[in-house]
Amino acid sequence: MDVNWGIIMEKFKLGFAPTRRFVFSKEDAYKYKELIKEKITSFGLDMEIVDLEGINEEGLLYNRADEHAIIQRFKNYNVDALFFPHCNFGTEDLVAKIAKAIDKPVLIWGPRDEAPLENGMRLRDTQCGIFATGKVLRRFNVKFTYITNSAVDSEVFERGFKNFIGAANVVKHFRQLRILQISTRPSDFWSVICNEGELLEKFGIQIYPITLEQIKQKTLKIEKEGSAELDQAVIYIKETLDWSTVKEEDVRRIAALKVGMKQYAEETGSSAIAIQCWSTLQDIIGIMPCLANAILTDEQIPVTCETDIHGAITSIMVQAATLNTLPTFFADITIRHPENPNGELLFHCGNFPVSLSVEEKPQLNKHFLFDDHSPGTHEGEIKGGEMTIARFDGDNGEYSIFLGKAKGIEGPYSRGSYVWVEVNDWPLWEEKLVKGPYIHHSTGIHANVIPIIYEACQYISGLTADPVDPTEDEIRAWLRGSDINY
Repeated sequence: MDVNWGIIMEKFKLGFAPTRRFVFSKEDAYKYKELIKEKITSFGLDMEIVDLEGINEEGLLYNRADEHAIIQRFKNYNVDALFFPHCNFGTEDLVAKIAKAIDKPVLIWGPRDEAPLENGMRLRDTQCGIFATGKVLRRFNVKFTYITNSAVDSEVFERGFKNFIGAANVVKHFRQLRILQISTRPSDFWSVICNEGELLEKFGIQIYPITLEQIKQKTLKIEKEGSAELDQAVIYIKETLDWSTVKEEDVRRIAALKVGMKQYAEETGSSAIAIQCWSTLQDIIGIMPCLANAILTDEQIPVTCETDIHGAITSIMVQAATLNTLPTFFADITIRHPENPNGELLFHCGNFPVSLSVEEKPQLNKHFLFDDHSPGTHEGEIKGGEMTIARFDGDNGEYSIFLGKAKGIEGPYSRGSYVWVEVNDWPLWEEKLVKGPYIHHSTGIHANVIPIIYEACQYISGLTADPVDPTEDEIRAWLRGSDINY
């Protein structure tokens, strides 16, 4: 199957294959098919539902003669995941054969059964069917997700369904991930060394490298020739930021760099960028890329600093967990809070998305660390609230993704882009981060996507979820419908 490497965010497509078995009530199965489709549509997720209508008169999966037609429909629509709601016991061999053929994340679930009728007969037996389907899926070596047998209107079903769709979207974007690498890592940053061949062999992740000379030439050409895209970027910077400390020509060049990076991403089919942001770039074009990075990240093309490939992978996963509705921010984990023992400063020179700023007009500034003080940093505090902090990383051939929840707190002023956060047990976090395979870089997002990424890892061979808060047991309990508060 051809892979679409474009960075345009295509709508998520769900293959909807409600199933029944002939010995149970056909009428009740049809009724529940309609109720379930109506319910998942009401969740308001940005997805297309590809159903079985027209393949047979019921739009249900039960007839073995329909197997080929159903597989072809799902392949033709290039669905991203499959949902097999058991409207009664279901036809477990068909579920497994279709799931095997499509090879995308699979969800099974059935609406909770009513009590037996007065005459002792039962209409559906959905729970019993789920047991059977789980066994056959395992025989076919198909990985799958299931939701606890529960009512259509239950929180358990809504929670599990939304979590699965997010996880399947992570898998979708992970499997087609290509990263634009702009130059090599800074020579002093051994911590961001990655194994490009291993990423390709294990996960199919492609890296497209270009040089700083190439991005310089494209930037200067865009700046000289002008375009509507460049004009829009300039207007955005001037209207959104306080640029009083830099010059007009600086704004234009920063805008040209942003446009150039985006064009390279589009030309190479890359969904994320990792750039050598210092110090050669400011020597050759006189600006820092921090604000350009921030704007692109806001536009759902996350950019990571210091050519951190693993950071770019993390950012795509975390962004996809929200169905690409929220921007990430790429941060150093830097110092402990002076008063809060579980507080920590998340910081970078000036690359956090502008949309996250607490200021009405955040500052476009000159870099405060390097001697030349080149312009191009987006400085200021970003909003707090609930966050997920994540880090995909690996060494010695083993890969995992660190996951933890945090919340924003007050703290001292810092230069650069920053936010102070509080976690449940900072010494535990620190131990995990130091002992690895992680480093000081992390990706944050203003949502709790930990159960989503945890579930996604069940479908990504060679990648282990490594949650610190909540724990794995707490995540699994929550997915089962526990009222545990984490």
